[in-house]
Amino acid sequence: MSQRSGQRTVAVAILYQQGRFLMQLRDDIPGIYYPGCWAFFGGHLDSGETPSRAIERELHEEIRYTLPVEPLEFRRYCETAVIRHVFHAPLTVALDRLILCEGWDMALLAPDDIERGDFYSPRARQVRPLGSTHRQILLDFLASGLLPTRETPS
Repeated sequence: MSQRSGQRTVAVAILYQQGRFLMQLRDDIPGIYYPGCWAFFGGHLDSGETPSRAIERELHEEIRYTLPVEPLEFRRYCETAVIRHVFHAPLTVALDRLILCEGWDMALLAPDDIERGDFYSPRARQVRPLGSTHRQILLDFLASGLLPTRETPS
């Protein structure tokens, strides 16, 4: 797939644990993508970096998480401004073992939260929306049947 001039390429992760999805509440800063919204962990690809390597790097930078298995690519979402490589993998540690290095909050959201499109953040002390693209990707993932019925944290 060719990339258009000015088009960004990113890799994001659907991390799941016991039927819930790990999401990041993005900082509420004007000028960033999805400010103040729940979104995936992930980010841009460095020059020469593969999408799978980028997601491994981003997860370590953002939450100090090392994937226990090679992430599986779910889909690629191509928009005018961005190409998103979406990976999925189990979250194999308890939430309190992660270190939030980027963002306002993190939480495990249930499918009902995804369908509703918002979630309460104890840190923000308010209900915040899911980023529209991230919500749609999770709805697509739920519809795909790829979510394992059993995973447990270490």
